[in-house]
Parts: sequence; C-alpha cells; structure tokens
Amino acid sequence: MVRVVPRARWLRLGASIALLAALVSPAAQSSIANANSTSASPKHIFVIMLENHSRSSVLGDPNAPYINALANEFAVAERYYGVTHPSEPNYVAAISGSNWFVNDDNPANRYDHTNLVDQLEAHHKSWAAYMEAMPSVGYLGDSANGGLYASKHNPFVLFTDIRNSPRRLANIKPYSSLASDLAHNKVADFVWITPDQCNDMHGGVYSAVAGFPEAPCPYGSANDDAHDAALKQKADAFVKKTVRAIMTSSAWTGNSAIFILTDENDYTGNTATDGWASAAGCCDSPILPPGYRFLKSDGVTPDGNTWAGGVYGGGLIPAVVVTTHGRRHFKGYEDFNHYSLLKTIEQAWNLGYLGNASDDAQVHSLLGYLAP
Repeated sequence: MVRVVPRARWLRLGASIALLAALVSPAAQSSIANANSTSASPKHIFVIMLENHSRSSVLGDPNAPYINALANEFAVAERYYGVTHPSEPNYVAAISGSNWFVNDDNPANRYDHTNLVDQLEAHHKSWAAYMEAMPSVGYLGDSANGGLYASKHNPFVLFTDIRNSPRRLANIKPYSSLASDLAHNKVADFVWITPDQCNDMHGGVYSAVAGFPEAPCPYGSANDDAHDAALKQKADAFVKKTVRAIMTSSAWTGNSAIFILTDENDYTGNTATDGWASAAGCCDSPILPPGYRFLKSDGVTPDGNTWAGGVYGGGLIPAVVVTTHGRRHFKGYEDFNHYSLLKTIEQAWNLGYLGNASDDAQVHSLLGYLAP
C-alpha cells in the first residue's frame, strides 16, 4: 500500500530541508560539493599559477579587482594551502604528488619521477604549458629576458622524462602562443599557464626589458606598499587578459574550469619560517625535523635559518575556481593544497593517483567545485 503524504506536510518538510541547508556548516558545504563530483568530468582544465601571496593579501584587496570579481561570481576554496616553501617544490608537487624532499629553488634540481604528463599521455589526454617570457619552444635555460622567466616556475622542464624528450618539449611554449592556439581551436585538454615574474606578483626585476612593458617590477617590502600594489595590479591585468581570452574562445565549452592560484604565501623575512609569513599546511605537507637547515637557491649552501620542527607548509593562499557549469557564489572550507589540485585532475579523467594525491584520508579533490 502506498502512503500519500498530504501537500501541506510536503510543504512543511520542504521548509525544514531548506532551513537545514541554511544551517549546514561551511565544511559540510564543501563536502557536499565534493560528493557531487561524479558529473563533473571537464573538457578542459586550465591552471594559472601566480606567486608568493597569501589569501588575505589578494582576496578582498582593491589592487586585484578582476581576480576578486571572479572570486565573488564563481567559487573560492577558502582553506587552500601551498604545499611547502619555496617556489620550486610547490610547482613540482603540483604535477607529481611530492616535493621529493626538496625545499630549495635550485634550478639544477632534476626529478626522475612519474608525473602528470606521463598520466595524461597514457590516457590519451593532450597537454600544453605556456610560459611568459620564455624565449622559445622547449627552452631549457634556467632564466631569460632579464630574469622575467625562471625555470623554477616551469616544473615540466625539471622532470627528466620531459626534459629529454623533444616531442614533449614541443608542448612547452612561450605564452605568446596561447592566443593563436585559442583562436585556431588548438587547445589541449590540460593547460598550465605561468606568467612572468612581473605579472605573477613575484617581482625582483629591477631593469626594463625590451618587449615587456611590465618590467621593471621591484619586490614589495610590505603588503600593499607601492611596489606590492603594482605587482598585484600587473597580475590582475594578466589574469583578466588570459581568462577573458579563454572564456571567449571555443575552448570554453563543456564543463571546463580555470584554477587561479598562488604557489605559496607572502615573503616577509620571518627567519623562523625561512622568510615566509606562515608555514601552516595540511594534506601531507612535509614534516621537517628540528634543526633542519634551510638552503640558498644553489641547493647546497645553508642560508643561516633553521626550522623548529614540524609541518612545513606553504600557508593559506588564494584559490579561485572559474567554471562553465560549476559552483557559483560558493565558498568551501575544507582543507586543500596543490596535491588536491593534482588529485582533481587525476579524478576528472580517471588517470590514477600519484604520490600524496592517493591519500584519501588527508588529500581531497576539488572536482565537486566543477559540478552544477
């Protein structure tokens, strides 16, 4: 016998459900988003990786109006951390699932490990990386154009099986190639974009560079001082130009997504954390022993700072997720980091999981952010 529930009771039940939904905690909202990930397999995934700024110094900052407009319209992972410090190990972690016990920016570091490119190609998914100020396709130098390009922000050339393959190096292109590839519908399934060091909020370029009007761009000394504000404005202009180019192209179809991130939080000169504003982390960030001696960028010489011991994470960073059909006006409060980014890509296309991305207990996917 089928029991018929009176319409009035259905209305009361609907109101109760609505009230319950309104009372769901932010963490539960994030979990709900992830639970809906099965319908979120994307056509294209774009990653725009910016530099060295905390969530609190970008989101809500008037010097980055376009990034904040995207954050307000689309989705933000409010508790997204860098994996560690400094830059290079974050980039490496994002495409391989580990920092491989490296906590320095030595451009001579090489990583002979399975990586995202191996997974993508094994599953017949295309990929491309666009590096602003890189002088030529597959360039293998450590820097170029007055320091605007730095290989530490190009993780692909640091992996031996990519570096030693001319066929794969052909997929690592100057950023200037992106406009043509978008216009001619030659966009890979997975696209990584690294701005130059004036346009990614890194700074440290003190001379003009021919062909790059964004230079010079000195380091900022404090949040929103003149130099820091200028770095944010340049990054915001780059993101605006790039996101609009993607969203007005034929690639912006299906269930596609753009992840806009920084690699780690602000550099403040805090010697206790080797210069960084915070070493907070989550999700399998490395644990360094007491007395760990930090190294200079040559990867050999101690820089004079030591670690008290414990988790050495990359601090809270901005993480904005822009989608064609995914979450709108959404803020999630589950812990994520760059391993979560990798896990999201792997889950989206059933690639299997590398390194720490396989840790279901601590590392969670953001694929639910792409679901309607």
